[in-house]
Amino acid sequence: MSRIDVALRDLRSLDDLARRDSPLTRLDARAQVITTLVFSVVVVSFDRYAVSALLPLALYPISLAALGDLPARPLLRKLAIAAPFALLVGLFNPLLDRAPLLTLGEFAIAGGWVSFASIMLRFALTVGSALVLIAGTGMHELCAALGRLGVPGVFTAQLLFLFRYSFVLGGEASSMMTAYELRSGGRRPGVNDYGRLAGHLLLRAFERAQRIHRAMIARGFDGELRSATSRIWTRRDTVFVLGWCAFFLVVRWVNIPQWLGQAVTGQLP
Repeated sequence: MSRIDVALRDLRSLDDLARRDSPLTRLDARAQVITTLVFSVVVVSFDRYAVSALLPLALYPISLAALGDLPARPLLRKLAIAAPFALLVGLFNPLLDRAPLLTLGEFAIAGGWVSFASIMLRFALTVGSALVLIAGTGMHELCAALGRLGVPGVFTAQLLFLFRYSFVLGGEASSMMTAYELRSGGRRPGVNDYGRLAGHLLLRAFERAQRIHRAMIARGFDGELRSATSRIWTRRDTVFVLGWCAFFLVVRWVNIPQWLGQAVTGQLP
């Protein structure tokens, strides 16, 4: 199995998880979207040196993953794939911000290292919650929920097509790579070969897109997404949204780890 096939299988696995019946998938997708959006806003609103105050927020993606019985390994693997982008964002913080901020015994920790840790923690929280959201709703239900929340239909349709037809484009690329390796005796493409392969892939993708578009028009597609299932907002969805949002606000205004530490050591004011 080629790398492209493995990547497509991993991407499809998130959508497959949403087809299982669990307490998480029985929630209205709109409730999950609203709560995850509030969660992300709260995460990015913290000070750049906040680390301990962010830790209680990890309860949200962990609880939802447990509620949906989602396997940890595939989620962590996808989180690790995106981690280099966060590393690049905070890579130079320790070099640019060298002023001591914390002391652990005899060691002084510069503010750059603290802000770097905060960036990585924010990344893990926001991306992790997004992965759990997709695994708990599925892309079609997620796009339908965004539409019911007032997001323009052109955006939701393009988002769903981007996800669905990434498999079509990936399948074309996988077929081309297999054909190349068979004709070259198993030799991997060189730097110059990738340019020609990309050109052929663009032409094949354009022709495939035209055929798909004609087929969709023939079947009556008018640009509007329609869901086969119609979810009704229930009291359970309201409790889910209000309960988690209340928790987020408490975490935002109260540093719970610091408060617990002061309570244990008897240093509460």
